[in-house]
Amino acid sequence: MSRPPGWIAMNAGEFFEFSIAHDRKYSLDHLWLQLLDDKEEEMTVKIGISEFIRAEYGEIVRVVLTKPEDDSEFQIEIEDSEDEDEDDTPRKNTNSGDELDVDDILMTIRTVDEMLLINAPFPCKILGLNGDVEDNPDLVNEEAYGDGWCVMVRPHDWDEDMFLNEQEYIEYLNEV
Repeated sequence: MSRPPGWIAMNAGEFFEFSIAHDRKYSLDHLWLQLLDDKEEEMTVKIGISEFIRAEYGEIVRVVLTKPEDDSEFQIEIEDSEDEDEDDTPRKNTNSGDELDVDDILMTIRTVDEMLLINAPFPCKILGLNGDVEDNPDLVNEEAYGDGWCVMVRPHDWDEDMFLNEQEYIEYLNEV
């Protein structure tokens, strides 16, 4: 799923090792995007935080995911049920969840020294939240491309060419 760790030069000779998953797209805000279902009516994208955020800003100590205003039918996935599915797809109701635009906050990330507000990378409908990352932010630090995913959405305007592939993302990181 993820490639061997790479080294990226940070500030004045500092280096930080982290992985980049090869089967994802990346935003300039360091979100990873994994297309799970590409059927137009049921398109589903899983969103998480690139390991670069930890490299740039330090250990993530808190993750706050956006919550739907009307959560009467909305479910947050927390892995403590015995009848857990084999995959990590949250239970979802396609008639529920809030709509987000690109100016809307998708999540808030707090590191030891910084607070980052991360907007939705495209207009979308929230399908599910990974509540485990709010309860245990170490998942984002240790399993960013696995159990550390944050949000499942249905995009309204998905164009994967607007996002970077693995190699383009590495080139972008070397420039910033």
